[in-house]
Amino acid sequence: MAELLDLPDRSDKPRQKGLTHVLDRGLSVAEVDGLAEVAGEYVDVVKLGWGTSLRTGNLKPKLERYRAHEIPVVFGGTLTELAIAQNRLEPLIEWLRELGLTYIEVSDGTIELRHDDKLELIERLSKEFTVLSEVGSKDDTRIMAPYRWVEQIERELEAGAWKVIAEARESGTAGIFRHDGEVRMGLIDEIVHAVEPEKILFEAPQKDQQVWFVRRFGADVNLGNIPPEDVLSLETIRLGLRSDTASSVYE
Repeated sequence: MAELLDLPDRSDKPRQKGLTHVLDRGLSVAEVDGLAEVAGEYVDVVKLGWGTSLRTGNLKPKLERYRAHEIPVVFGGTLTELAIAQNRLEPLIEWLRELGLTYIEVSDGTIELRHDDKLELIERLSKEFTVLSEVGSKDDTRIMAPYRWVEQIERELEAGAWKVIAEARESGTAGIFRHDGEVRMGLIDEIVHAVEPEKILFEAPQKDQQVWFVRRFGADVNLGNIPPEDVLSLETIRLGLRSDTASSVYE
């Protein structure tokens, strides 16, 4: 049945573009297996949100299941930020090594961190880890000029980030979105005028946001903070198997 329709081209895992970055807010081991059963082929990296990795009761078994399904895991950038603020970055790095994690997120949406210091950290960590850096504030009252977004994204890529996350929060109401969830289209246009879209991971937790990005950039746009229950839905949006993007199949 996979060949029943002519569908848009879709890259295969391990992908360099068309990433689906999933937010795990506290899945059980059974739910990890369920996600992998239903949509594991479409999950490229999972983030254990915020500092949940410090309090979840099933961390090691969960990591083992993700590893068995060949799905990389990264801890939330807020955890890295708090470790920096409390001068606990080295213990965090050692913990990641002990757990066998190879991804790390470097952000500054919660704490004040000099950008040059952030760049130095990205450069250092990229020698050992796959670095996802993040640009943009979690505070929807802090508006950063588009040229500053571009400048920071470019410099973080140069420092060694694999992808730069464009901040939107779990709610999709900050950063690249307005407080009501509307896409800041002018900002996106400014960013992609200077930076190749495949180097950016756009956080887009809401369905309408996902539709906008797929319509704008196609099936292989990188999208992040996707709820686990929406992974299969997003894949149908990418491939035009949902009315919102069906024109990509029949036009």
